Amino acid sequence: MTTPAPTKEAAAAPVAERRTARQLTRQVMGEAGIGIALLALVLVFTLAAPKFATSDNLTHIATEITLNTMLAVGMTFVILVGGIDLSVGSVMALSAVVAGEVLTSASLSTPLAVLLAVAVAALVGMACGFVNGFVSERWRVPSFIVTLGMLNVARGAALEHTDAQTLYDFPPGFSHFGTSTLLGIPSLFWIAVLMVVVGHLVLTRTVFGRLVFAIGSNEEAVRLSGHRTSVVKVAAFVIAGFAVGIAAVTYMARLNIASPILGSGYELSAIAAVVIGGASLSGGKGSMIGTLLGACLLGVLTNGLLLMGVSDFQRQMITGAVIMIAVVVDHYRGKLAARTPQKATAG
Repeated sequence: MTTPAPTKEAAAAPVAERRTARQLTRQVMGEAGIGIALLALVLVFTLAAPKFATSDNLTHIATEITLNTMLAVGMTFVILVGGIDLSVGSVMALSAVVAGEVLTSASLSTPLAVLLAVAVAALVGMACGFVNGFVSERWRVPSFIVTLGMLNVARGAALEHTDAQTLYDFPPGFSHFGTSTLLGIPSLFWIAVLMVVVGHLVLTRTVFGRLVFAIGSNEEAVRLSGHRTSVVKVAAFVIAGFAVGIAAVTYMARLNIASPILGSGYELSAIAAVVIGGASLSGGKGSMIGTLLGACLLGVLTNGLLLMGVSDFQRQMITGAVIMIAVVVDHYRGKLAARTPQKATAG
């Protein structure tokens, strides 16, 4: 009695299983890896610093990472299309001082002043984002150079607009919201989480989001398919500007000031959060969940090192090393992803 020869479907099953296992491994490495690292870091600091796991300190961490999370949400869109935005800190300062003048206007009621301040801050951020994206796309100038120029333009405009003076004495209701909590968590942090959720839905549930990923992966293919890639890329910078405007109002509500020198270095922290969260600086890869986890990891790292008595200079060195490690890991993860399909086919 002869044994029937295996069908093509049966022979292909082990290959498909191996391919699925490899894909699952890559997914875990890309999306869960940062979460595992964050949990490990929390465990280490909980054991090493007794005050780390207290409710007051956790609330403090949530407050500290709010601004970076907001900026990183907008930065994610820019990085996904293969761009970079070095101007977010300076644009944040410009948005804050313009909104601060609205808030301190004696002719407006508090609710109207707050509403107008939020709108003005968002519009200033979006206008700067539009200029960044338009100049970069219209004249094919690398976004690194364009946003470096905007960094100086926005900072200078903020200083000129206020004569280098800090604005303060905002309405009590506005300042109270900046220190309020909801379910034991700072209210401002909930706004950051909402921005992450909306950004996630845009990237994963809309045609625009799919185009953002596609442009970062292969812009020429998207262009040849009939889509106007320049419009999508400019829109990414506008979204980043909107996030900067909201972050500016958040800063004002939390500290009750609007300074023309605020936000210095914030662009680097936002980029770091996105990269640590698994995004590729070449574009086409990343996620909002990863960005949130990256911002949380940076916040936990900074806070834990502070509680352990590590000096400012040493914290900067350690944070920089973490960013470098994240970039190296991303490099090897990309090489693994490039080789895996070939191995699966060969198998």
